[in-house]
Amino acid sequence: MRFLHISDLHIGKVVNDFSMLEEQKLILDQLVSLAAENKVDALVIAGDIYDRAIPPGEAVSLFDQFLTKLSDQEIQIIMISGNHDSPERISFGEHLLCARGVHIAGVWNRQAKRVLLGDTEFVLLPFFKPVREEETDSNSAVVRALERYWQQEQEESLEKQRVLITHFFVTDQGKEPALSESETTIHVGGLDNVEASLFDGFDYVALGHIHRCQQIGERPVWYSGSTLKYSFGECGQEKCALLVNLEEHRAEVTRLPLHPAKEFRIIRGSLEELLRQGQEDERRSDYLQAVLTDRGELIDPMGTLRSVYPNMMQILRAGEWEQEQRAEQKADRMLARRKDPVALFEAFYEEVTEETLLAEGKKAVTDIIRELEDCL
Repeated sequence: MRFLHISDLHIGKVVNDFSMLEEQKLILDQLVSLAAENKVDALVIAGDIYDRAIPPGEAVSLFDQFLTKLSDQEIQIIMISGNHDSPERISFGEHLLCARGVHIAGVWNRQAKRVLLGDTEFVLLPFFKPVREEETDSNSAVVRALERYWQQEQEESLEKQRVLITHFFVTDQGKEPALSESETTIHVGGLDNVEASLFDGFDYVALGHIHRCQQIGERPVWYSGSTLKYSFGECGQEKCALLVNLEEHRAEVTRLPLHPAKEFRIIRGSLEELLRQGQEDERRSDYLQAVLTDRGELIDPMGTLRSVYPNMMQILRAGEWEQEQRAEQKADRMLARRKDPVALFEAFYEEVTEETLLAEGKKAVTDIIRELEDCL
């Protein structure tokens, strides 16, 4: 079995008042070409097809063209809804489209959808929120969903390769994946975390939700990442589709780079320097953030820069940029420590008071947390 794994298309997304539709059309055409060149059996989309629950008409039309091109090449399409999608809208026409090789799991009905292609079964587990008393967090909800699946498998006892497609915040023994600035999901107290060990038994797990391509731990559990950059925090990333060759229960994964017409870039200098450099910049049509080193007032710097750089998105003064960097570093430190409630409170205390929590304060917090845990 050979397939492409992609996710987080976010079709219809607008970044700093710039529509990404033209860039998305180019990338979707590249994906059609990659699917044909690599003779894949299927293309897997692991959620966040659209950027919002009610996408604009142009976004729906673009995705329709994409599916049609793949279907015309007799490439199977297997897709689930993500947290940005409307499950009901994604599911529209799923039974009719199945006849054209488009397999959809949009609405979660407490039973994983299964698609058998040759000797490989794709298990579709779309994004959903815990809905029952025993499902207090995403981890317990996924546990129950997979328990039902494995119970069915024991009854059938059929030998096959298994691929899980899902859309959650997956961790490896508490270690979180690397995030990007364009991700808007907020994770509070680990309630959204799903442990990768739950996926043991699957030969490959195709994840969506995180915008940076990465493997989770040592298991065959992969985020493909978004197909385009959507923030300046992603400037150093190379976006890709994952080509997965699955043979005899072993997954070989190859990154296939995707090439946008316009990159996200950060340029730095005085207004005069940037205007001069822009005259010779062959990539001046990229999406840009300018970090200005000028002191004092400037008259319409955005309009001035856009006379040379037509897709200038943001302007920051050097001091603002450095302040943002420090804030991000603080946020990263808090994320790294949030598994420990005491360390989390300690970081919060330092952030609010700009003072270190003393030993007696830490002891008091520890005692309170233990009392609360005993009450649970």
